[in-house]
Amino acid sequence: MGDLSDHRLIYLAPRSGIGGIGDYADDFLAAVSPYFGDVVVHRHAGPGADTTRQIAAQARRVQSQVDTSPWPTIVHCEVGGGAVLPFWATSGVRDAPVSYTVHDPPGMVWWPARTRFLAQNRLLNHGLHYPLRPVAQAVERKVVADRTLFTLSRIGARALQQRYPRAAVHAEWLLIPDRPPITPAWQRPRAIGFFGLVYRGKGFELIEQIRAALPDDITIRIAGRGTEKLPGGPGIEILGEVNGDAEDAFFASIRALVVPYGQRSIYGDAFPASATVTRAYAYRTPVVARRFGALAELDDDGGAVVVDGGPAEIAGAAAGLLDDASRLADLAVEADRLAGRRNPEQLGRRFAQVWSESARAGDTAAAGER
Repeated sequence: MGDLSDHRLIYLAPRSGIGGIGDYADDFLAAVSPYFGDVVVHRHAGPGADTTRQIAAQARRVQSQVDTSPWPTIVHCEVGGGAVLPFWATSGVRDAPVSYTVHDPPGMVWWPARTRFLAQNRLLNHGLHYPLRPVAQAVERKVVADRTLFTLSRIGARALQQRYPRAAVHAEWLLIPDRPPITPAWQRPRAIGFFGLVYRGKGFELIEQIRAALPDDITIRIAGRGTEKLPGGPGIEILGEVNGDAEDAFFASIRALVVPYGQRSIYGDAFPASATVTRAYAYRTPVVARRFGALAELDDDGGAVVVDGGPAEIAGAAAGLLDDASRLADLAVEADRLAGRRNPEQLGRRFAQVWSESARAGDTAAAGER
């Protein structure tokens, strides 16, 4: 099942450490590489880093690697976060199927003209893209056509299918990485955590309001890239970026992770899956999430308390959970079950199966044309 040992994979993704997509790409690449006979990897810089010339050069490299491959080739890339290079560098690929994992559905890149020049002028970037949203969406639909789209939430898949009706859309899930066992959640310090890369919509701006609504003896611990710039205060501990043993220690110091995501863009609703949630589940840490976007799916997935409302309601749900050892244990068991089903090996197998079926369909079509 999913045997691609006689195929080449050309893979485009952000470099390790560039946002959640770059981190995801590390685990994803390790999971899918064993299925292929040959893997060619292109890791690129973050959003707004590339010039038009660099994008064109990357497109030529990809096409050359397709043309000179001794094996049938599949091209796959991670798109999202406003990085235009993988989208444009694969837009004109010939003689190989192209697939994407869309991290911010229903848009592919949202700002398809945001090269380095536009990234350096925020007013010009929005002045161009916002009024031309219908044009940008039409461009994305033309490029996507009937290609294969993966996304990491069910609501995201529905949004993609509506916007790209010709595409083959597959609802997958964000993989839960392997992490070492730590102290059970109900035996940890009486604290909640915030975790992840700081940007608009992640809920970090609500920390002071949540702090004010919590009992004084509950600590808030905050970790992740960019968190060192956040204001602290009584009952708030800011750790900054944590990796390795420091990440283990952070999750071992909280009973639950709070994920109060909200609207982050004037360009419309997006439905990204949360890498922050999967990191919590990797440590069997229960989640308290606001019912927003793809986070609403946690009600069915398990491992989380999903809350309607704002800071007061989130604080109330978190405080109630921390004092309920039985509920913490139940949610940790649910997180453990999810981790068993959504590990890198399982995700790699699912992607390989779709690619294998697509490759067989392409071979059959090519034989029919001869």
